[in-house]
Amino acid sequence: MTRREIRDSAFKLVFEQLLRDDDIQELYDIAEEIDEITVNDEVKKIVEGTLAHAQELDDIISGYSRSRSISRISKLNLAILRIALYESIYDDNTPMNAAISEAIKLSMMYTYQEDTSFINGVLGAFSRDRQGSETENV
Repeated sequence: MTRREIRDSAFKLVFEQLLRDDDIQELYDIAEEIDEITVNDEVKKIVEGTLAHAQELDDIISGYSRSRSISRISKLNLAILRIALYESIYDDNTPMNAAISEAIKLSMMYTYQEDTSFINGVLGAFSRDRQGSETENV
């Protein structure tokens, strides 16, 4: 699996969990049963990490979303934002720019143009602040 395919599968599972609020293991089982979403260790790492840090990620999203409260952000957008932020913060193998670029690509595949702009704005502001704080700490 390519990194993009792993991220796409993780996105679908995180999104499904937002919709159904089911136990993640149940969603893994369903995904494997219908054989449309690949579930492997790399996918599980992203899904479980994103879910484990969901509140922290939502707090970050809330801080950078100027136009929408977290409850008004679509589940699709929320899943994409959570995964991008999770990878940016916790995955040492994924550079922040790559996580943001992949989030934009997911958004272009699954959401509306204005949603892609919103996601880009939130992640761009986060990235600028993060890079600014890293520069100050050097």
